[in-house]
Amino acid sequence: MINPQRLLDWPFEDVVQSYTARDTMLYALGLGLGCDPVDAQQLRYVYERDLTAFPTLPVVLCHPGPWIAHPGTGVDRKMVLHGEQGVVLHQPVPPEATVRGRTRVTRVVDKGAGKGALVYSERRIVDHATDEPIATLTSTSFCRADGGFGGPVEKLPPPHAMPSGPPHHVVELTTLPQAALLYRLNADYNPLHADPDVARAAGYSRPILHGLCTFGVAAHAVLKAVCGYEAARLASFAARFTSPSYPGETISVDIWQEGDVVSFQAWVRARDRMVLDNGRATLRDTV
Repeated sequence: MINPQRLLDWPFEDVVQSYTARDTMLYALGLGLGCDPVDAQQLRYVYERDLTAFPTLPVVLCHPGPWIAHPGTGVDRKMVLHGEQGVVLHQPVPPEATVRGRTRVTRVVDKGAGKGALVYSERRIVDHATDEPIATLTSTSFCRADGGFGGPVEKLPPPHAMPSGPPHHVVELTTLPQAALLYRLNADYNPLHADPDVARAAGYSRPILHGLCTFGVAAHAVLKAVCGYEAARLASFAARFTSPSYPGETISVDIWQEGDVVSFQAWVRARDRMVLDNGRATLRDTV
């Protein structure tokens, strides 16, 4: 059973990671950047000349490992879903650097017996030498089997409200059939994304795409539609995961822009399945 104070006090160790231009290019290739090999705007993310780091790269940096699977957490790991992800960018992400990640649990919510629990965590990515902040990541884990541990049943803040009316932009991006095999080389070697037998045992017809890869594909769509592929314009990016997608599927991103706030949803239209909801990004001026 979950002991919320134990999770709030979980002894995370700082994670130091050095990444190179090759790692930066591999991340972008896993998202599908470079699908048009003569598109100079995409090439800046996958070619070492004047290389730019894709802005959601921090999601694969300084990962603390599968800590929530530790028996001491009281969490049934097999029943945990990645519910939400966000990234706040304090500066453009360097294309290569040595960084330090500091992770902590910020909140534990008991939704009640039979309704699960929510574990909110934060990971701050800073320059290892200067301690200058680069990005702050927020993540919500939905622990489906762990509600009813006696914590207060809190009223949760509502998710970002989606605008009414048709989207201002619709961007369709087709993922590579081998997208999950590429993306897993960044940080997540879960066989669910590579092994057909493991995927079938989990109830899927074949290996699924990482949720964070879908997250990055949606960021690609927003960068293309409203940022002119300028990474520095993206100040934050967040969404709620609603359903998995499969490598090779086309992800269609509906985008609404109201000033410096961008709302988005991502769909696999071929299956009429929403894969990301309540998406919210904020933009900054770069002049």
